[in-house]
Amino acid sequence: MKKQICVWAVLCSICLASCKNGTTEGKPQAYPVFTVGVSPVETTDDYPASIRGRQDIEIYPQVSGKIVKVAVTEGERVRRGQTLFVIDQIPYQAALQTAMANVRAAAASVSTAQLTYDGKKELFDQRVISQFELSTAENALLTAKAQQAQAEAQEVNARNNLSYTVVTSPADGVVGTIPYRVGALVSSSSAQPLTTVSDNSVMYVYFSMPENRLLSLVRCYGSVEETLKQMPPVGLRLNDGSLYDRYGRVESISGVLDMQTGAASFRAAFPNPAGLLHSGGAGNVLITETVDSALTIPQAATYEIQDKVFVYRVVHGKAKSAPVEVTPLNDEKLYIVRSGLDAGETIVAEGVGLLQDGMDITVKRQ
Repeated sequence: MKKQICVWAVLCSICLASCKNGTTEGKPQAYPVFTVGVSPVETTDDYPASIRGRQDIEIYPQVSGKIVKVAVTEGERVRRGQTLFVIDQIPYQAALQTAMANVRAAAASVSTAQLTYDGKKELFDQRVISQFELSTAENALLTAKAQQAQAEAQEVNARNNLSYTVVTSPADGVVGTIPYRVGALVSSSSAQPLTTVSDNSVMYVYFSMPENRLLSLVRCYGSVEETLKQMPPVGLRLNDGSLYDRYGRVESISGVLDMQTGAASFRAAFPNPAGLLHSGGAGNVLITETVDSALTIPQAATYEIQDKVFVYRVVHGKAKSAPVEVTPLNDEKLYIVRSGLDAGETIVAEGVGLLQDGMDITVKRQ
């Protein structure tokens, strides 16, 4: 009898313990929640960019010859018309003198032909010579004048060739690399330019934007032309991570999308008074947009599956998985919800990695 009482005591203890555990396991877990609301936010998108001078002019010689003088150094700031190089002028001076002599000889031939024609004309008027002789004299005069015009054209060409031996800067800018030195033989067909002159007073910054983002801008402002007029100034993050201290403006949008990437090409102009920006550099263009009524949620309230973002709605005490389209804000703590949620809905704010779709939960008020 005593043994039966002990067995019953043990069985009762087990039943009480299992009942207690069952009650604990059946109670839904409490999770903090977040109510989706509307608020004004500021977003900044960045796009990789390349930096170019307003003009990067490659300087090629227009005549062949040996360089006798290099008048500038690499990195020097030059003015329009300033001498950069001088090519051996002696053969071109000789060619000009020959051309000038040919012009004088041609002018003398014209004078002689004119005298001959005038004499023939008087004789023809007196009916001493025939029309054939007069016409022959006239043709000789015309030939002499044509030869004079040809000689004068050759003189102009010789003068131009002589002037081309002094290579000048076509614009204000900064001199680039100089691969040639005094004594080097150059020509218009040389593989490398003599140098490059970059106009760096204003820098062009080129970047690409996805088609969907371009469409969003055009819808916002009404047209491409209005987008260029009304788009706010853009910033520039330099290659070292610092922000450029001046803002630029978007000046052009390409009318054709890249067939491979589906992106549109943009060009922004940035002032460069201190010469901090260099042609050939790289950076990131920063475009800031203010959204007056944005739905925002904590990034901690989301999870990803196969590059898609999800949240858990709280619906009648259950966690319901829902896909959303979001854009991260600059603070890296919040998302802007583009679609998938409405204002006033409640979502699980933390611990979403422990949940499963349809799981019972209770709300933990913070």
